[in-house]
Amino acid sequence: MPDVRSICAIGLSGQMGLNGVLPWEGDPRQAFVDDVARFFDITRGHVLVAGRKTIEAIPDFARGDRTLFITDRGMDPRDVLARFPDRVVYVGGGPVAWGAYAPYIRHWDINRLPYDGPADRWFDVNWLIAGGASVQERG
Repeated sequence: MPDVRSICAIGLSGQMGLNGVLPWEGDPRQAFVDDVARFFDITRGHVLVAGRKTIEAIPDFARGDRTLFITDRGMDPRDVLARFPDRVVYVGGGPVAWGAYAPYIRHWDINRLPYDGPADRWFDVNWLIAGGASVQERG
């Protein structure tokens, strides 16, 4: 079984998404720019398992230095994770992916960003409980 982790950013009230994108998408403030850079730095050299939309949003510069795997609702997380034994696997892509993979995630790295606007997707603290994961929160 791989070492399964998640790295995510949330707003001040747990906001994660709005109309299919990050609510702060394109915000030029340093905290948001640093968060994106940190995501690419931490996942470099590892596996990123996420939905099609998330994987397609990975820029060209980040495609060659990590293994990208598209998952969907019909896939059993155990079968997906079994493809990557002895690897570090990061689960990305928002609530659907995290809901399915939460029981396997052993470490959550959560960055709380200075966003307090609208959202239609929220972080669910039950994901943390599902796998008995450790949590590191920033921000």
